[in-house]
Amino acid sequence: MFIDYYEVLEVSPNANSETLERIFRYFAMRYHPDNRETGDEARFSEIVEAHNTLKDPVKRAQYDIAYKDHAGLRRELTEEASSTKGVERDVVIQARLLSLLYAKRRHDVSNPGIGDVELERLSGCPREHLEFHLWYLKAKGWIARVENGTIAITVEGVDRVNSEHRRDPTIRLLDHTAS
Repeated sequence: MFIDYYEVLEVSPNANSETLERIFRYFAMRYHPDNRETGDEARFSEIVEAHNTLKDPVKRAQYDIAYKDHAGLRRELTEEASSTKGVERDVVIQARLLSLLYAKRRHDVSNPGIGDVELERLSGCPREHLEFHLWYLKAKGWIARVENGTIAITVEGVDRVNSEHRRDPTIRLLDHTAS
């Protein structure tokens, strides 16, 4: 797990060595285990580790590379979280997976599963993205692995597909125009 040493010391990534030393001394005195009022051994160790890394120019340069990578990942996560497109896309992929597994179960009740590679191919979703959707659908109880190792829709999954089908307004419109 990445530890943000700048956050630990409550300084900017642009802080100079003098600022780092001053802040370190302040926190070291405050959290030192010998301080009976505010001592905190775990916090003190964290502060010492952060200081030792950031005071050494070579270690700090190496740390800053990891820090920038981590900051980039945080930015990506924040952007993805603020966009509804990712969630909407996930809903479509999950519905597609359930529909594929539903169709397979209806077609061959005695052999209802689809293998991982085939599911990846049919869904058009790469394996690294598919794992999230499979995890979610399994956790909801809508799909499960069967004895032969393939993935199949469960009774709860069939109920889910049926409930979504009944709510789809385009289906209702088609039913009304056909009569």
